Amino acid sequence: MSSDTHGVTIVESSGLKQPYHLVDPSPWPIIGAVGGGLIVLGIILAAHFGSYITLVIGALIVFTTMFFWWRDVIRESRTPGMHSPIVQLGLRYGMLFFICSEVMFFVGFFWAFFNFALFPELQGNGQTVWPPSTIHTFDPFHIPFLNTMILLLSGTTITWAHHGLLENDKKTLVTGLGLTILLGMTFTLCQAIEYSDAPFHFYGGGVYPSTFFLATGFHGFHVIVGTCFLIVCWFRARDGQFTPQRHFGFEAAAWYWHFVDVVWLFLFTCIYWWGASPVVAAH
Repeated sequence: MSSDTHGVTIVESSGLKQPYHLVDPSPWPIIGAVGGGLIVLGIILAAHFGSYITLVIGALIVFTTMFFWWRDVIRESRTPGMHSPIVQLGLRYGMLFFICSEVMFFVGFFWAFFNFALFPELQGNGQTVWPPSTIHTFDPFHIPFLNTMILLLSGTTITWAHHGLLENDKKTLVTGLGLTILLGMTFTLCQAIEYSDAPFHFYGGGVYPSTFFLATGFHGFHVIVGTCFLIVCWFRARDGQFTPQRHFGFEAAAWYWHFVDVVWLFLFTCIYWWGASPVVAAH
């Protein structure tokens, strides 16, 4: 090991002359962008024409991109010298900025919901009450409340797993991650059951179904992505790839999962609970 003039440790065996990671050319960003675009287009086609082919193709491309891109990043992280201390710091900042961008993503959905909830006359069609008089809302203390408890419990299990990692307790780490994954899958299953029993539909139902399914549906998508993230971490933890000193992959997954938890609390409080109480437009 040696240090440069700025005090940054560089691994001589890696052959690197500087502490930064110059990423090799990769096809996954553009392929992932195409897949994401197809998902958005697929949602529109599914909502208006009932066609799910584009949506399925986009989802397959995105999940394929996730698999191979994660594979490449894991290989880089295990290459001596690639993830120097300054690179690890950059990765943490990158993950924080990514989560901030995701927060603003959901701000848009909440903005749309409250815009119509507080000013229901903007819906048109003569509606002056929110939710619309034609909509029968979900009971917030049925499946939504159960899902809230599931996600809150998953937040404790992922924290338990993190504690096990810091204590170099592999069994606790693997068990905690496994329980979190099972809870995430259970949440997704409950959400699917809720959608299948929904008294209104995404397409042709007006403003309320659109804002409801977009906000809760994209959160559900984030739960699926977070679950996949945790599954990758579970296999890596089982293989002993995380140590108390080097485990940013796990940390990033935990941060993302806590973000998903917090967003759901806002969704439950604002859309399921508060949004179920009629609001009449003021004239």
